[in-house]
Amino acid sequence: MTSVDMRTSGALADAERWTAHNYHPLPVVIAEGEGSWVVDIDGRRYLDFLAGYSALNFGHRHPGLIAAAHAQLDRVTLTSRAFVHDQFATFCRELAELCGKDLVLPMNTGAEAVETAIKVTRKWGYQVKGVEAERAEIVVAADNFHGRTTTIVSFSTDPDARADFGPYTPGFVVVPYGDLAALADAITPNTVAVLMEPIQGEAGVLVPPEGYFAGVRALCDDHNVLFVADEIQSGLGRTGRTFAIEHEGVVPDMYVLGKALGGGIVPVSAVAADRAVLGVLRPGEHGSTFGGNPLACAVGTEVVRLLATGEYQRRSARLGERLHDGLTALVGQGLVAVRGRGLWAGIDIDPALMSGREACERLADRGVLAKDTHGSTIRLAPPLVVTADELDHALIQLAAILRP
Repeated sequence: MTSVDMRTSGALADAERWTAHNYHPLPVVIAEGEGSWVVDIDGRRYLDFLAGYSALNFGHRHPGLIAAAHAQLDRVTLTSRAFVHDQFATFCRELAELCGKDLVLPMNTGAEAVETAIKVTRKWGYQVKGVEAERAEIVVAADNFHGRTTTIVSFSTDPDARADFGPYTPGFVVVPYGDLAALADAITPNTVAVLMEPIQGEAGVLVPPEGYFAGVRALCDDHNVLFVADEIQSGLGRTGRTFAIEHEGVVPDMYVLGKALGGGIVPVSAVAADRAVLGVLRPGEHGSTFGGNPLACAVGTEVVRLLATGEYQRRSARLGERLHDGLTALVGQGLVAVRGRGLWAGIDIDPALMSGREACERLADRGVLAKDTHGSTIRLAPPLVVTADELDHALIQLAAILRP
């Protein structure tokens, strides 16, 4: 690593002193951001190739999103769901239409949306499917990442996320990702839902085998089971389609959304499903003080309108080809594998060269921010506003750190 300037060093020391160590951030202290770029407190610019784990699909401080937030800040920011505000119905309607569903239930964080999906599908199982009380099961995939609540980590297979947080919530069955036979064996009369990521992000941007989700959809249909697609990271333009599951030609019973839905400004999440599913909820059974607040809805509506043009999906598809072509050219020159779709890639660095962490530190020294995941794997997810020149710049820096 190059020497760290004094302001950065002091800020890092303060963070280390006063915060719990639930993250291991790179030694960068960001002060400003615009588009695909951020600036640290010492004035150094970095190309952001993480984009807040896809929360910043539209880049830092997108003008239209900032304008929507400013306008709402001058009016009202919170009412609670004890009242209806004038931004609520518009957001829910336009998001439901984008998803092709009847209803939307807004929440705040992605984990809240996943918890909502769990509760709704269980209630649907008891009230509609007729599963015996307290017997509902949800099938999930190994190596999943759906959040960090105690219920969600109960079905994680990542020791870092799960260990020492028990006792764990029952009612989940874990199967290998991409294995249709294992899924078929796991479904019982008590199965109410299959909850999976169309592409597994935290696991290293793992793309399922071709035809896998068509098979998942067929199994769910055959057994009267809901298919829930967690599109928190993969959705909202990231892979070149509005939803990553579209690449499989499949429509889920429920979408779970978050991250980019808040435009990188406020936490916004939601589930979207038809009335036959979300209609099982009654007043008082589920809620959130901040869920669907006026500021969130104003920003979220503008996000939906940006996506409705199709511009960002087309950019992701077109520039994603450029990104993946450039990465594939590095296989055998320090990279051993490349995966992903659109502007989303998981790359495996030759572990004989360096770890993923070391690679990200070297990239940061060269002005590119990315994040490692397990071992020697790095996730790349530039904002969808990234330019071709910015992509090429990042690829040049990656190639440079891979040289002996």
